[in-house]
Amino acid sequence: MRRDVAIRVENLGKRYRIGQQRESYKSLRESLVNAAATPLRRLRGEQAPENNTFWALKDVSFEVKHGEVVGIIGRNGAGKSTLLKLLTRITDPTAGRVEMNGRVASLLEVGTGFHPELTGRENIYMNGAILGMTKREISSKFDEIVAFAEIEQFLDTPVKRYSSGMYVRLAFAVAAHLEPEILLVDEVLAVGDAQFQQKCLGKMGEVAKGGRTVLFVSHNMSAIERLCKSALYLVQGCSNAFSDVRNGIEHYFASIAVKERVIALSYPDVPDKPMQFCTVRLNTPHKEAIDMAEELVFNIAVLTRRPVDGAYVTINIFDQHDIPLYWTADISSKRFINPAPGRCTLVCHCPAYLLTPGRYTVNFGINSLGLGIIDYTPTARISFTIEDRDSLLASYGIKHPGVSAVPSKWVVDSYAQDT
Repeated sequence: MRRDVAIRVENLGKRYRIGQQRESYKSLRESLVNAAATPLRRLRGEQAPENNTFWALKDVSFEVKHGEVVGIIGRNGAGKSTLLKLLTRITDPTAGRVEMNGRVASLLEVGTGFHPELTGRENIYMNGAILGMTKREISSKFDEIVAFAEIEQFLDTPVKRYSSGMYVRLAFAVAAHLEPEILLVDEVLAVGDAQFQQKCLGKMGEVAKGGRTVLFVSHNMSAIERLCKSALYLVQGCSNAFSDVRNGIEHYFASIAVKERVIALSYPDVPDKPMQFCTVRLNTPHKEAIDMAEELVFNIAVLTRRPVDGAYVTINIFDQHDIPLYWTADISSKRFINPAPGRCTLVCHCPAYLLTPGRYTVNFGINSLGLGIIDYTPTARISFTIEDRDSLLASYGIKHPGVSAVPSKWVVDSYAQDT
């Protein structure tokens, strides 16, 4: 393996048996007969039945160079955790091989690598020794580990009495501070609280900048994009490598997004509601996507059964990460929906260049100053795609402009000529 390569995986595969009942205990004679018969079956070409097996990983190949930070992404069951277990040799591969060039530390699940009967202090030294560090090297990092984990009060308590949060804090502190050359991190950070997660992400950023190799498994695409330069995308055990992490993330979200655009929705009658949505529609002349230079025009039909004072409609636009980007309601002008019973149609014009190219969803709400939320559509959403049809951004070499590209007014405030 080349010196600049930290991890090399070639045609890696892992097969598991499913639905296999636990075997009863066998006598020594039966075990000896079975052991002698197995080579003969192989010589005759007999194989174990395949209908009760599945491949968690199959034909996965990639290389990671020293100092690279790679995000491993994919849906649940795609094989991400299986891959890390093979890399750390917790389990053996069915096919292929793995080469690792450097000391490896892993954080795969709560308590992995800890001895439950040992104290936090003893586990720190034990894990350092496993990594090949001397006692002096571990001692030089000991205070940093304890301070980061925030478990000083329980340092001499057996870790079997730790909560899951304490486990995670200590495990991450040990893995990150003992300076392994390769760090493998699974979705274990989700166990910690929000403050600790941010602390861990900050530390991982420091580790990455320090030139160490990191493989990071997470469903938090914002964290993946923030920390990683490239991505490995797994689908049902098979892999696609992306040199640009954003391309990998977009590919991932495209695979779980609604396959067809939804530009119109109808809602059933709910007689108990004083007001409700009948239909909502996004007006667009295009079948595939909306140009960023065009307005977004929504037609919203509302049925009023009983008068509601001060009712108004809201529009919420979300990105592909389901992060709310834009909220609007016609409340500044005080033109609220007519409270008289009947049906009315509202038209909302959102400005051009409001959104940059990407996939978006919209939901709607009917609210009242007095009653609060009257009707809401959180699950059934309109979905649409924005594109840069005239390549406005591309002409300026802009790849990632942000959320919006709203035009602004520019003037020359002053001008002085050089003399």
